[in-house]
Amino acid sequence: MEKRALRADSERTVQAILEAAERVLSDNPAATMEQIAEAAGVSRTTVHRRFASRDALVNAMTLWATQQFHDALASVRPDVTPPLVALYQVTANVLRVKLRWGFAMNTHSDGEGVLTPDVLALCDVFFRRLEETGALRPGIDLVWARRVYCALIHEAAQDQDSADPDALATQVVDTVLGGFGKPGLTVG
Repeated sequence: MEKRALRADSERTVQAILEAAERVLSDNPAATMEQIAEAAGVSRTTVHRRFASRDALVNAMTLWATQQFHDALASVRPDVTPPLVALYQVTANVLRVKLRWGFAMNTHSDGEGVLTPDVLALCDVFFRRLEETGALRPGIDLVWARRVYCALIHEAAQDQDSADPDALATQVVDTVLGGFGKPGLTVG
């Protein structure tokens, strides 16, 4: 029982460090490990004990954000949720993650860091379902549509001033359906 309590405490400490690092590095990408430790409410040695270097910390942040990104997609269950509902829910969920973990998710300038094979497979499932149900025009290049969709999400997440994920999701979905959707199709 005591070992489990130590593990839970250790996991909370790591989570606090990751969240503090996201906040601090978003404000100041050149921030030191000491500044991150202070923001997390732990000692610098605690941060170094968990993460051997700044690069190791940033890599852990990216892995954490990537898992959050995957979970945001998977939680919608795009294989069984009505496709238009899934499109909106996935978009809003992913925007919430991107707005919260922007520094970590943008460490890969090519965007490939979070687009793991599992994430791409989930995206492809719901884009195929959108096509099968007639929400997308026949003959649309689904890979291109997915790439445009991901680029729209990325751009929407850059607008920190209007960081309402639901409003941004509506804009992204309207844009996707306006460009690729069946004429006259609306989500409202």
